Amino acid sequence: MREEAAYDEVLRMMVEEQDGRSTPRRGDYRIPAASACPPPPKKKPFSFGKKREPPKDGYFQPPDLELFFSMAYRKQACSVN
Repeated sequence: MREEAAYDEVLRMMVEEQDGRSTPRRGDYRIPAASACPPPPKKKPFSFGKKREPPKDGYFQPPDLELFFSMAYRKQACSVN
């Protein structure tokens, strides 16, 4: 009985080889077991009411800033007749 099972197994393997297509079954080709994911990063604590100090060199103020905004394209409403 054992010899018949072994023969059937060999016969099945030969048929698969002749077909040319079969799923690899060795341990090298198996998908590895899922490992545990690392924990998510911790959120930074939010500080309420903490005001920033102004920059040491002051704020950047280009001399032509007002000119830029006065010449900026302004959208006009479409008039429908």
